Formats: sequence, C-alpha cells, structure tokens
Amino acid sequence: ERKKILRMLLFADVEAGHTDTLLRDSRLQRVPAYVDVIREGETADFLHVVVDGQVEVFSTYRDRETTVAVLGPGHSFFVAAVILDKVCLQSVRTLSPARVLLIPAEAVRQLFYAEDAFARAIALELACAYRGIMKEFKNQKLRSTIERLANFLLTHYEQSGAKGSFTLPFEKKVLASRLGMAPEVLSRSFVALVPYSVRVRGAAVVIHDVDALRNLAKPSST
Repeated sequence: ERKKILRMLLFADVEAGHTDTLLRDSRLQRVPAYVDVIREGETADFLHVVVDGQVEVFSTYRDRETTVAVLGPGHSFFVAAVILDKVCLQSVRTLSPARVLLIPAEAVRQLFYAEDAFARAIALELACAYRGIMKEFKNQKLRSTIERLANFLLTHYEQSGAKGSFTLPFEKKVLASRLGMAPEVLSRSFVALVPYSVRVRGAAVVIHDVDALRNLAKPSST
C-alpha cells in the first residue's frame, strides 16, 4: 500500500524522510459510493489524494448542479485551497467505493516551502489542472453537444485499447453534467450518433466506424 502511494506523481521525487513525515501524519479513509467527502465553502484542512475508486468534483447554485471533473487514482483535489489556506470552491463525492489519503494541510504547506521536489510536484499538479480547465472551457464554448459527446467517446475508446467497444466510466447523468448538458440532451445526442455507427445500450458503447466518429469529433491536442 505504501509503495503504491509513493509511486504517485505527488511523492515520486520527494526525499524519503519527508514522505515518511507526511504519511505518518496522514490517514487513509475508506469511503462508500455516493458519499460527500467535503462540501463547497468548507475549510481545506487536508489535501485529499485518491488512492482507489472515483470521485466527482461538482458545484451547486440554487437548484442547479454541475460536474467539474471526475478524478481517479493518483489525482488530488483542493491543492490550491490547501496551499493558499482558503475554503474549497467545489464539493466532492464518491462515485464508487474509494480510498482517499488525507494529508494535513499544514504539513503540506510546510513541505511545500521546505522541499523543492515537493513544490515542483505541486506546481505540476496545478499546471495540469489549469490546462484541463482551459481545455474544458474551450470545449464547452466552441463545440456543439454532439461534438462534445463524440470527443468524450473517442477519448475513452482510445483509452480502453481501441477494441471497438467499452463501458462508460460513470453514470449517464454524471456524464451529462460533465459535458455541460441536460440528461435529455445527452439522450438525444446518443441518438444523433447512430448515423456515425455508434451504438449505445445501457453503459455499453460500440463504435463500428471510428473514422466517422473522429471526423465528427475533430479532436484537438490544444
């Protein structure tokens, strides 16, 4: 278990003595599926690192809710809030049974200023998060709903080994929120992909003509 944690990007190049101190003060929390880990506006007392499972980062306003990100093993959340000693700007809940490492925020801040390797790891984490947000912002602003869905399916098709079929990584209502659309719009978008040889039954997705889907999605590396 310890080896698995130490292989994560956040700890990869940090001196053993520092990681020993961090892990000694930390705790590994088992969380059932669909449980709130932390709520928007709460103090970031810990840096949370996903060890196993999936979590959903989301935000609410009145009766509306939107998914900001879905994170898996190796990803951390509320890095900026911890470093700046600010409240959390989003909420987080588990999408599956998960194990989350809770590292005391004060210990993280002390090591951030004391250990260059750890500071670099934090900077990389923040940089990756920023790029992810910018890509998502462009995606939401510039692509239609069907193009956003096509890009998502193409990405997960390739991540699953490009074998022609895969299973959606989370529920459709989460997917709809993640792509910035209502569930009924997502359903219509799936139907609109039928002419592109995409078939969806439940969580199972079959892509018969990946070139047709790619021509629709027009994926971009920027």
